[in-house]
Amino acid sequence: MNAITPQPPVKTGTPTMLTVARIARVLVGLLFILSGLIKMNDPVGTQIKMTEYFEVFAEDLPVLAGFFHAFIPYMLYFSVFMCAAEVVLGVALLVSYRPKLTTWLLLLLVGFFTFLTFYSAYFNKVTDCGCFGEALKLKPWTSFTKDVILMVLILFIIGHRNRMKSRKTGWAVFLSFVLSVGLGVWAIQYLSPLDMLPYAVGKSIPVQMKPSEPIRFSYIMTKDGKEYEMDKYPTDTTYKFKEMITLNESAKPKITDYRIWSDTEGDFTEQSFQGNKLFIIVKDPATIDAGTVPAIRTLVNDLKGTTVTPLLLTSASDEAVNAFKKEFLLDIPAYKGDATVLKTIMRADPGTWLLSNGVVRGKWHNNRTPDKAEVLEAVK
Repeated sequence: MNAITPQPPVKTGTPTMLTVARIARVLVGLLFILSGLIKMNDPVGTQIKMTEYFEVFAEDLPVLAGFFHAFIPYMLYFSVFMCAAEVVLGVALLVSYRPKLTTWLLLLLVGFFTFLTFYSAYFNKVTDCGCFGEALKLKPWTSFTKDVILMVLILFIIGHRNRMKSRKTGWAVFLSFVLSVGLGVWAIQYLSPLDMLPYAVGKSIPVQMKPSEPIRFSYIMTKDGKEYEMDKYPTDTTYKFKEMITLNESAKPKITDYRIWSDTEGDFTEQSFQGNKLFIIVKDPATIDAGTVPAIRTLVNDLKGTTVTPLLLTSASDEAVNAFKKEFLLDIPAYKGDATVLKTIMRADPGTWLLSNGVVRGKWHNNRTPDKAEVLEAVK
């Protein structure tokens, strides 16, 4: 009887498909790391966006409103967790740490994102998903398409997961967790290391309130059942208007909703661009950390008689503002701003924001309120 020579196990998958799977793994891993880090750079912004989603869900599903509202107070923690999960799973995929578990968790995560972006696009509820924070604004259907492509890539990777060797790279995954959470904690405690908001230091508010170039449009018109695209609106009244398309979207103003006013003085927007103004931004006097106010009060008192004018900027009611000023002995004029705009200007509450002739010269979290010398140096 002839001995049977053992045959090596049959390898599945063609070399080409395996190469594609490796490329997909790198692309998905890098995209998740990039997306997670961008959002972790501004976890409060991610919190605001996720809160917006949950408020919409509560409104659209009144039966579950209590469930969604119960999550809102913990949304900052949830945002940090979600951002860290993106980074950690992206790193785990790149370094082949427990690839089977990693790919299934990635599919679960992108499935959650796909649901959010589809809901945004189909119901036109949240027009910016916040997928890449403030770095890149995507339209709802674009965000949904991106997530569908990601899901297809992850399913392709799952189909080849048996070819991925699990490596002892847990240290890299743990390090990515520590560094990403550390970035988020720093941003929460001291503001974002990389401020990508239009109200960042060095930005001119008046300039960003104007288009960077004349806005150009094209007009979709119909006539006799046919569509025509025209550079100018036709004088021929037989054409029927259907749609107007902006040809240079990037030229639109970066800031469209900045406005400051006083119930007694009226609009104060233009005056806010004149000279040096230090705005003490207090969004909600009832919830701020009272221990942070003495440093702000000291700064306000020290700036008296200088070229910098301290002002209180809030979205709270007059009664709440007056009670706050009286409690903390802040003798400065108070002005109003839209609550959403104030959240965009300042992620901390309270915080200080310095303008010099409309250009942002400083932005400080209440954990590091500047002194008089630092403020005066900033406006030189």
